[in-house]
Amino acid sequence: MQKLKQAKLYRNELIPVSGKLVERYNKCLVKMGFTATKLKTFSIDGIGWSPEIAEEKKELHYLNNGESNPHGIIITPLQKGKPVYVPFHTFDRDLMKFVFKVHGNKINDITRDCAICLDFDQNIDAFYEPLDVLKYDTITISFHLINDLDKIKAQQLELVETFNRNHNFIDESIHQQLLESAKTYGDLRHRDLDLHELQFTTDSFYTKAFGGVYVLRDFIKPIVVFEDKKWHKEAIKDVSYDVLIYYIHQPELMDKLRDHVIIEYDLEAVVKTKRYERIKKFEMFQALKKPQHPIKNILNDPLLFRSYLNKLDIEARKKIMSVERYLEKLEISNEYKIADIVDEKLFEALHQPHSSLEGKHQDLIWMLLINVSPKDVLYLYWYDKEAFYNSFKTWDDSFKDWVIETIRKGI
Repeated sequence: MQKLKQAKLYRNELIPVSGKLVERYNKCLVKMGFTATKLKTFSIDGIGWSPEIAEEKKELHYLNNGESNPHGIIITPLQKGKPVYVPFHTFDRDLMKFVFKVHGNKINDITRDCAICLDFDQNIDAFYEPLDVLKYDTITISFHLINDLDKIKAQQLELVETFNRNHNFIDESIHQQLLESAKTYGDLRHRDLDLHELQFTTDSFYTKAFGGVYVLRDFIKPIVVFEDKKWHKEAIKDVSYDVLIYYIHQPELMDKLRDHVIIEYDLEAVVKTKRYERIKKFEMFQALKKPQHPIKNILNDPLLFRSYLNKLDIEARKKIMSVERYLEKLEISNEYKIADIVDEKLFEALHQPHSSLEGKHQDLIWMLLINVSPKDVLYLYWYDKEAFYNSFKTWDDSFKDWVIETIRKGI
């Protein structure tokens, strides 16, 4: 991953945490029922997740109490607008934007000497069956301050009220209580520590629960797509919900998405795009066997590309050039079918969200499509960074250089 780090393409917006902030972060972890970290320094993202602590705990989603009970931690206003690098749901980023939009000023004040624990409550205590993900509706975001600072403020106000009542101002014990509280916590009387609960309504989304599930419920009929075959088999046994259920690699899925006007394709238009060029070059990379030149050079140099293309076996050549071959044949006769000439996974990779979809739905469908057929390295980086990172580790060094160059151009 060093190449990505040097190119600032690997979690480069993390916030460093040390000193007093580590202590506050640990108090949040303990308050939420987790164990404190032993690390003295680490980094966090917008929701308070740390890659170093995840590695220490050997648990990627260590801020979750089970798949249905996620949490977040805010220890600095610098978290505002920062990426959520390993979201458990696609709406996690929107949750944090909402939190800072409503409570941003209060967060600035509170985090001067306190940390905030976030509880994202879907009113689901635990998941028991795969289609429980359909219960996601309105999420209640509640806030808890370490050391119960808001409760201590209430105690200080009560003490002041008692002090001002009758002749209590001469009571030295009340003096002492006020002084001790102010010395320990500061004068909280004029601090605005009231972070009221927020309500966030979900629509279509992706969750990593049950091995990864897409819930598409803003279309003709709700569609649930499972990335895990085991949980897909369990889900189809459940007749409690009137939904369409698919495994992500079922060919019927793409047909249904087209029928429901969720995705579309235009081969004549897409072959003229940079996306098609990236996909075709990825196909070439996969077909190359012990090349004599660096892969980056082969993909970037048209002469070398054609040279190596002609050295491939006939089936590999047909696969890489199948779209152009199909369009050429279509000019001669309309009797040819796409499935007869174009490679199935390549054809799937050339789909896109339907142009009628809203922006937020387009992003979700791009994520689904890139996982159906992950052949565009730029879109894989954009829409599923964890899958991109896992693939990146397995690639040839020269191909990694081409990928980094491609992403930089795309950005």
